[in-house]
Amino acid sequence: MKKLENKIMLITYADSMGHNLQDLNHILNRYFKGAVGGLHVLPFFPSSADRGFAPMTYREVEKSFGSWEDIEALSDQYYMMCDYMINHISAHSAYYQDFLARKDASEYKDLFIRYKDFWEGGEPTQEQVDAIYKRKPRAPYVMAGFADGTSEKVWCTFDEEQIDINCKSETAKKFIRDNLECLCSHGMSMIRLDAFAYATKKAGTSCFFIEPDVWEFLHDCEKITDPHGVTILPEIHEHYTMQQRIADKGYYVYDFALPMLLIHAIYSGKTGYLRHWLEICPRRQFTTLDTHDGIGVVDVKDLLPDDEIEKTREEIFRFGANVKKVYNTAAYNNLDIYQINCTYYSALGDDDASYLLSRAVQFFAPGIPQVYYVGLLAGKNDLKLLEETKVGRNINRHYYEEAEIAEEVKRPVVVKLLKLMEFRNSNPAFNGSFELKKCADNELVIRREYEGNYAELHADFAGRSFTITYAGAGERQHTLEL
Repeated sequence: MKKLENKIMLITYADSMGHNLQDLNHILNRYFKGAVGGLHVLPFFPSSADRGFAPMTYREVEKSFGSWEDIEALSDQYYMMCDYMINHISAHSAYYQDFLARKDASEYKDLFIRYKDFWEGGEPTQEQVDAIYKRKPRAPYVMAGFADGTSEKVWCTFDEEQIDINCKSETAKKFIRDNLECLCSHGMSMIRLDAFAYATKKAGTSCFFIEPDVWEFLHDCEKITDPHGVTILPEIHEHYTMQQRIADKGYYVYDFALPMLLIHAIYSGKTGYLRHWLEICPRRQFTTLDTHDGIGVVDVKDLLPDDEIEKTREEIFRFGANVKKVYNTAAYNNLDIYQINCTYYSALGDDDASYLLSRAVQFFAPGIPQVYYVGLLAGKNDLKLLEETKVGRNINRHYYEEAEIAEEVKRPVVVKLLKLMEFRNSNPAFNGSFELKKCADNELVIRREYEGNYAELHADFAGRSFTITYAGAGERQHTLEL
């Protein structure tokens, strides 16, 4: 297994670049050698919903994707990250099905959050319901129908196929330990704790990111993974101060604020808000522009004024390519108002110059860059898949055949992007300091330096252009030609 490196991580599904893990391995080696250093394969386990995020077990690889041997073959070439949905498990998992069949006789009866045990009197008050942090416009439960004909409410934060885990119970603690150790044994260098902030629930609170419980919870996970040399990455979409607090505890975090700040800077031609974030953002982080979900809006609260957030949202719908507000509604099975469903390339109007500028800034920003597979190919909104499935997020989840990839990598924007990625992965300057230099309101000048090596980005947001200069220790200056 490869250890974590300061090289660009690709995010992809097991069946999005080719049909399975073996195809993925072949395609990465043939078309993207040097551009990709790490690999986050989105949930590759047997699952009943949400494109893998309703796992039925962590003990197996989905057979249509391949095997653990295929995962380990990838981990020999790339530092690998996988997901652990720490907050929930599939309603069709053997664990939940055993609970439905045997109820209180089930060994998993304490694995789930039963309303009758969680709330005093078995039901929350309206005030307690209102206090819960919810992303969906419904109460967080489903009715569990037992084989004996009885039923009761169990906690369900997300889709009805994703049943919440009672992480404080001894049954759940063993469940988490066994699953994390299984994942650690198959070549992972990182494990992403999906939706971890929802896993700390306490009656009368928001049931989200509850302190100090959340720190004890992360520490318990770390005690499991540390002996294996595996790093955990807590995943959270919320106010940027939460990311800062997690980073202050020494954990890696995501920079989910950068995508909207960059779009704002490109559309407005002004870099003040972006520069401020780059000055204060965590350094131990993974930067993103695009993921399997939408473009985050909640993450820039107070980094952009509310009117600028709304203006940027409207500009994406106005100037972006084939992106509509209806894609974020019940008509497309998506009521999450905190994200915009769109590829990053299309959010920028399918404009090559704007897209390459955004990637150049991302690669110079503090942290390790992540590039989503659709973004790797400067992918446009997939309206065909969107309409076929009526799932809003599928606009950014195109399935690429190898023949299509072979053509896409010839596009000038992709050729230049891959060259940028290879530069970011190979230049030692990115292992050192980060400096924001003084510049005009429409510019951004970033210098990275390490042991006499430097790379400097000069970005002009009014002209949507940039130049990169660099030099090795004692060498003359060069300009990166794209």
